Amino acid sequence: MKPGSKAHALYGSDLIHERHRHRYEFNCLYERALTEHGLEIVGRSLDGKFVEIIELPSHPWFVAVQFHPEFKSKPLSPHPLFAGFVDASHRHKTTERHQAAASVVG
Repeated sequence: MKPGSKAHALYGSDLIHERHRHRYEFNCLYERALTEHGLEIVGRSLDGKFVEIIELPSHPWFVAVQFHPEFKSKPLSPHPLFAGFVDASHRHKTTERHQAAASVVG
């Protein structure tokens, strides 16, 4: 996992274990074009063959994965990606409210 990425921060680890289950894979022929325009590949399979996690750092929360985090999530013990998404949503809404209030006052 790429240090400094959202996924790395959420998992708190360089190495994770998830169940990969997709019929469609990231087409590596487009890797260069996509990464040159801001997409970051932050997680790969151990052999480096498969792209498992991508992010758009310029977005408040754009994390896409090639596995099923819902398989490891429970109501009182959410998967790190779900917990991170809810936290990012809350921070975004809170920031939006503060900006709206500041524009009314200012």
